Amino acid sequence: MTRLMAIVAAVVVLVGLGITYYVTMGRGSDDQFAQCRASNVAGGASQIGGDFTLVSETGETVTDKQVIDQPSLIYFGYTFCPDVCPLDNARNAEAVDLLESRGNMVKPVFISIDPKRDTPEVMAEFTDYLHPRMLGLTGSEDQVRAASKAYRTFYQAHKPVEGEEDLYLVDHSTMTYLSLPEHGFVEFFRRDVTPEQMADRVQCFIDAS
Repeated sequence: MTRLMAIVAAVVVLVGLGITYYVTMGRGSDDQFAQCRASNVAGGASQIGGDFTLVSETGETVTDKQVIDQPSLIYFGYTFCPDVCPLDNARNAEAVDLLESRGNMVKPVFISIDPKRDTPEVMAEFTDYLHPRMLGLTGSEDQVRAASKAYRTFYQAHKPVEGEEDLYLVDHSTMTYLSLPEHGFVEFFRRDVTPEQMADRVQCFIDAS
């Protein structure tokens, strides 16, 4: 009886491992991008992304459908950021150029989380410096907050320097998000990813889409 119970227990453990594998790994067989993914999102990729309405650097009101009309690399930051945002956006721009050299057009998108200072004109100057096809987006505080919420990003402004209302820093998350027109969000990239690595992974998603 003891031996039989041990066998049953072993079978239960193996079945449990099989179920766990299916849920965590095997499920990838139904995911057309499984071979491209290098990150995991709790609850799945559908938890990130969604509708938003913002103002473009040319002053036009645009929706997410208009923005993501081709593969897009989306970054949330602000133009007064002293180091992180310029570096991350420059990395994204380099990846976009690598992809273009391979025949793939990918749109670099920069969404401001500091609409108080980042007017369309300021955004245009910033994005034009980094890449001719980079799209800068800003909007009202509510519009920006809604876009940030859709992509599960974080930002928090510091108190301004005394006597200087427009002099302050903003803490924010630093992920770059890849969204495809027919699929929405599919992947995110951390700061330590190189332009080459980013281009290769984006290429994989484009080829699989």
